[in-house]
Amino acid sequence: MNGLIFLIPVALGMGGLGLAAFFWSMRSGQYEDLDGAAQRILLDDEDAA
Repeated sequence: MNGLIFLIPVALGMGGLGLAAFFWSMRSGQYEDLDGAAQRILLDDEDAA
């Protein structure tokens, strides 16, 4: 039972940290162009020649 006193705040803190990281990535535009990266992998670079 004493372990729960330590583990519950740690779990809530890690969840809050993950939520903050998600909101930061949304605000910084990480999810704006989801199709562009998928299409760029199929295109050849002309500068590589």
